[in-house]
Formats: sequence, C-alpha cells, structure tokens
Amino acid sequence: MSVHMHTDPITGVGRKTCQKSVRATMRYTVDNGVAPDYYFYDPDPSVTLNPPGTDLREVEIHDAWPRVAGLSVDREGFELHDFAVRFERFEDGASIRAGFYPQVIDFVKQHTGARRVVVFDHTIRKRLPADLQRQTTVQRPAVMLVHSDYTPQSAPQRVRDLLPGDAQELLEGRVAFFNVWKPLSQRVEELPLAMIEAQTQDDADLLRMDLKYRERTGEIYVMRHSPRHRWSYFPRMEASDALLLKTYDSEADGRARFMGHSAFEDPTTPPDAPKRESIEVRTMAFF
Repeated sequence: MSVHMHTDPITGVGRKTCQKSVRATMRYTVDNGVAPDYYFYDPDPSVTLNPPGTDLREVEIHDAWPRVAGLSVDREGFELHDFAVRFERFEDGASIRAGFYPQVIDFVKQHTGARRVVVFDHTIRKRLPADLQRQTTVQRPAVMLVHSDYTPQSAPQRVRDLLPGDAQELLEGRVAFFNVWKPLSQRVEELPLAMIEAQTQDDADLLRMDLKYRERTGEIYVMRHSPRHRWSYFPRMEASDALLLKTYDSEADGRARFMGHSAFEDPTTPPDAPKRESIEVRTMAFF
C-alpha cells in the first residue's frame, strides 16, 4: 500500500492518503424496458411508479489521489484541482451568486479552455431527511443514486431555456456542462462523492429517467450496473479542493460525454465524523 501526500495550497500542510480501495453499496437502476421516473411531489395514488435505484450492488471504489495529476475531464470525465476560494457566506444565496459564481466561472475557464461559461444554479448538499417538505430548491440531501445529470435532449434544451437570444448560435458550436463540487468549509469525511471513470461505461448503460415536476417533465440519465465500471473517489477532500465533473458534452468524437456518479456511505468514516456539507455549482461552457 503506497502513501500519497497532498499539500493544502493555503496552509502548506501535507495530507497523507493511502492508495487503497473501499467496498460500498451503489444504487443502480433496473433496466426493465420502461423509463424510470422520479417525482418532486406526491403523485396521484393511481400512478404506477417505476422508481430508480432499486438495484443495489456492492462495488470497489478506488482512492484517486495517487492519480490526481493525470486525470482528465475528456477521458475519465472528472478532475480535481486546488480551489483557494475567497468566500464564506454560503448561507446567503444572493451572496453566493454575486461573490462565489465569478470564482467558479474563472475556475472552469482555467481548466477547460472555454471561451464563455455561464453559471445557472447551485445546490448545497447535506444529510437531510428524505421528506420532500423538509427540502428546498437550493438545499437537498446528498444524491445516493448512480446518475448523470443531462441527456442529449435535456442539455441543449437547458441552453435554449436560459439563453434564448443566442442559443441557436451557441448550439452550433461545442457545448459542455460542468459541475464544480467542493466542501463548504471543512473536510468531507462522510457521504463522499464517487465517480465512474467514463471510459469504463457504455452508452447502453445509460437509462433515461423522467423527472416529474408539477409544471414540467425533465430528464437525466440513471445507470444500469456493469462489471466494467471502475469507481473512484477522493477521500478526505478539504475546503480548498474542488472537483470538476463533466455532465454533458456535445462532441461525439470519443471524448467523455457523460459521467456516472453518486454519493455513498464510506465504511471507513469515523463514527464521530462531522456531517457532510458541500456545494455543487452547475455551469454550461461554450468553446
């Protein structure tokens, strides 16, 4: 077992992580030929539900710290970089939009080469009850479901919805969606995020899922299980670390276009670990 040293860019303190793996349960979705669905409200009792995440599989999840310098959003679908954020007011949405979004835009431009980046929303993730009434539009529980956020239909539609004036021109070029995921203010020791390395998943593994809102229906991908999937994560991420996750790419030239991911219960989490608090900011990038 080799040891890897990661140095905090602010404190200069090294953090040892061992090259190891853990085994944990992931919630995949059964491929029964019918599109699964998820309701953000209580549907009529007459509705026949086809929920995702009912295929529980134990998988091996690899420590990605030893490979951090060689990862690519165009190959694995994710990267991790230092993000010495100069922001603390995560309790205030307006402050996040005014003070944090510009830093996210710079971060995405720096690591992708995009000429234009638009932030369109964010979510603060915590361990919350599953009761929909206890959740808000910007504060939700960690997603314990193997999924990828966009499809070839929903991503372009998002551009049309948010940028109607120049969407047609923008969609003629390359468009990619990136999430920036980071701890709020302290190390993440429970419910870390794990990623499927994109070159180990096939298009056939992606299952379109309907997201049912009262006013509209959206769609994302959930995933069926495959023994080819290689899972990776970054244990003990600090507030100065940020994941760059690719959730959609319009280019179909062999690079990663979608990337399955999920939070999970890490069996090595100490019983007295602080509860996970993280933020993910969703962006669309134009090249």
